[in-house]
Amino acid sequence: MKRLWILLSLALMLGTAAANAQPATETFAPTDNGKALVNPGMGWMLYYYSNILDNYGSKLAPEDTVEDFPGVGTVFLRLPWAFLEPEKGKFNWEIIDTPAQRWLQTGRQMAFCISATENWTRQGTPQWVFDEGAKCYEVNGYLEPDYDDPVFLKAVDHLVEKMAERYDGDPAVSFFAIGLYGMWGEGHTVLTTPVHGKSWGFESQKRIIDIYRKHFKKTQLCISDDFAGHNDRRARFQITDYARKKGITIKDDSILVQPWPDSWYHDGMAQIFWPTVPVILEHEHFGGSRDRGAWDKELLLKSVEDYHASFLSIHWWPREELKANKDIIDRINLRMGYRLNMERADWPKTIRRNEPFTIRSLWKNVGVAPCYGGGYPCYTIKNKKGGIVAVLVDTEFNVKDLAVAAPGEAKSAVSEREFIVAQAFQNSFGTFARVCQTGDFDIYFSVGTVYGSPTLALPYGGDDGHHRYKMGSIRIAE
Repeated sequence: MKRLWILLSLALMLGTAAANAQPATETFAPTDNGKALVNPGMGWMLYYYSNILDNYGSKLAPEDTVEDFPGVGTVFLRLPWAFLEPEKGKFNWEIIDTPAQRWLQTGRQMAFCISATENWTRQGTPQWVFDEGAKCYEVNGYLEPDYDDPVFLKAVDHLVEKMAERYDGDPAVSFFAIGLYGMWGEGHTVLTTPVHGKSWGFESQKRIIDIYRKHFKKTQLCISDDFAGHNDRRARFQITDYARKKGITIKDDSILVQPWPDSWYHDGMAQIFWPTVPVILEHEHFGGSRDRGAWDKELLLKSVEDYHASFLSIHWWPREELKANKDIIDRINLRMGYRLNMERADWPKTIRRNEPFTIRSLWKNVGVAPCYGGGYPCYTIKNKKGGIVAVLVDTEFNVKDLAVAAPGEAKSAVSEREFIVAQAFQNSFGTFARVCQTGDFDIYFSVGTVYGSPTLALPYGGDDGHHRYKMGSIRIAE
């Protein structure tokens, strides 16, 4: 009996020792708060100019950026070339910069489309272009340029060059629409071709695309789906295949013009684009769609799902649209673009300087589109005064690789990385290490750059004001 007691005691001590050898861990499992997010490369686009300068920002006070409309991430400025360059080489940048700055200073982005043909004013192309010899056609009192004319193309090339010098690669720009072709910058001539008998095809469209691509090397470009025809339901077209090969995406202009089943035509086309580039949706002017009986809230959400849309327009007076559609806007905000969830994180309660430890977390994207710009999980250790003690980035896990799925079906992926805080280095002169405090600290998670700067908003509380979210505490020991 005594021997049995000794064996049991020994086993108990060994088990206790083994248990003590396993480091105690902390766990954090947050819940998505359901709030709208403002993130780069996605969200609602407020049409400040919709060709006509009175639509739809003219009623907004200079300080009003419509922040009560949840999820507005971009101000969209679509206006005629004649207003931007009224005289050759003299650009009216103020017409863009003034409204854009109102949104940029709130951390949002801007996007542009410059048109060459309008039907609500005499011309979208500046008169000086025609005075220099560019051909044009008069249709019902307005002028459409000949898109193949070398004088016109030379002027277009110079305009696009100057726009690219000013905006290409600027992170404040969401996208730039290729607009200097077709009515309203939408790539179609269906209103004019039958009247003046001139027809432009693939080579004409390709030439305009090539001018933009020559000058815009970094910023996302898009063409209207109407380059391929406004009501052809095929998924593949020569011009859209060409655009896709050039890294250019599509913008569907417009959905909900007509009731179902003709609410849109090119969700099949979108399947070729959305896996690698963001798809942009413009719905019909809300008031017009509503008055014709074409507006349907559920169809608006369905369009986001079917197109895997990253952007959706506010194509009306924004607060009138919000008031009539708040319920569906809130539901769309849970799906449009990307929405990153950090489901769970596990980390040691205590770590030691210069000793490895592991942080493990689970991530998924519950939106309809990839996070094309990507980002990396980061864990930031901060002292009680908010000072940064350590920054730990899992550069082997990029959130752009998170798969998208139907609602409620997104799969989780594991980020698991070994880190060392205040690693020591030895050489013939001695041992050296970064000075690092010991004691009790707070630990935050974020998504951002490879060097730990947060860039993406996540749907959680505990934000430190810089898109770092508190997940618990951690002790650093000697």
